[in-house]
Amino acid sequence: MTIRVLIADDQEMVRRGLCRILESQPDMAVVCEAADGVAAVEMARRFQPDVALVDIRMPRMDGLEVTRLLAGPDVATPVRVVVVTTFDLDEYVYPALRHGASGFLLKRSGPALLIEAVRAAVAGDSLISPSVTVRLLKHVTGSGPGQEPLPEPLTEREIEIAGQVAEGKTNADIAAELFISPGTVKTHVASVQRKLGVRNRVGIAVRAWEMGYARPR
Repeated sequence: MTIRVLIADDQEMVRRGLCRILESQPDMAVVCEAADGVAAVEMARRFQPDVALVDIRMPRMDGLEVTRLLAGPDVATPVRVVVVTTFDLDEYVYPALRHGASGFLLKRSGPALLIEAVRAAVAGDSLISPSVTVRLLKHVTGSGPGQEPLPEPLTEREIEIAGQVAEGKTNADIAAELFISPGTVKTHVASVQRKLGVRNRVGIAVRAWEMGYARPR
């Protein structure tokens, strides 16, 4: 299956570079490019890419609003958005992840991590790298809004798994540590996602850091 990608960045040179990296992969194709946020939303709705790589600072509409419109909780058919930016500032990281982004990647991360981020987003395994995403999530620990009690509280096992998702662990990692099957972990993760009202593993991680379920390292 070919992974169809949208690239949204106001710099043509950056778009060209990202396009070369992605199209070097036999299973990836760039289906459209946008130089501003409004065009990015229009193209995403028209072409329905599997993944949208979105810069933060763009004309007409910034990447945070693009992320909200494409991947936010009120979107009926969300697009997997990976924010690709030069800036790892807290005021960008936190809103992007809260708006439904499947990852937050720094432009200096290099081709291998970019490709990994796209594949991870498609697989729904959105925490792309402990060295990047988890570090950024730690920056936003305690900076989120006050938490109201969940309508349906997490079980002790679900709290444990949510914390491990926030630490960047895969289902296989969690299964090995807890001596349960990967299928059981997947079921728990789906339940946690539903109870927390989030779209993906990044959403679980953000809420887990906010609620104190993750262990700082």
